[in-house]
Amino acid sequence: MIFVREATAAVVLVTLTLSLQCAGMAALISFAKPSLAPDDLRLGPIRSAMFIVRLMTAFIVLHVLEILLWTAFYRWLCFSLWESAFYFSAASYATVGYGDVVLPQMWRTLSPVESIIGVLMCGLSASFLFAIVTRLVEREARVSDAPPQRTYIDAERLNMGACKRVQEQE
Repeated sequence: MIFVREATAAVVLVTLTLSLQCAGMAALISFAKPSLAPDDLRLGPIRSAMFIVRLMTAFIVLHVLEILLWTAFYRWLCFSLWESAFYFSAASYATVGYGDVVLPQMWRTLSPVESIIGVLMCGLSASFLFAIVTRLVEREARVSDAPPQRTYIDAERLNMGACKRVQEQE
């Protein structure tokens, strides 16, 4: 009966964590889409850096929310203090697992489940950031390699026009 209770709690927590991650990533995709539209404009180094900082901050907030989800469960059934529950959850999610705070015997298998989920969610975030940075670098390279647009009259065109006028006068 204890295993069924643990397994049920693990399924619910994993489902909620995945839902939170998917909703957060969907929101970040809709936030990032206008900045990554396929046009010839580049963001430049400062705006690109600020864009990445905003995305990383959003991912940190998302991961803290996921840690808080597990923290609430631990506080409800395992620990008497929020600080202990948060500390344990953050250490497990980040796969640090110091071992100075442990779950009661009845809930002990939730710790590795949270560690696996933490690794997977951080991997999703890292791959998303990698894709964004790759897109920014490709755009920068594409814009840098494109031939410059002539928005001025260069000396060659002026000389050609002057030569035509001289020939017409002769």
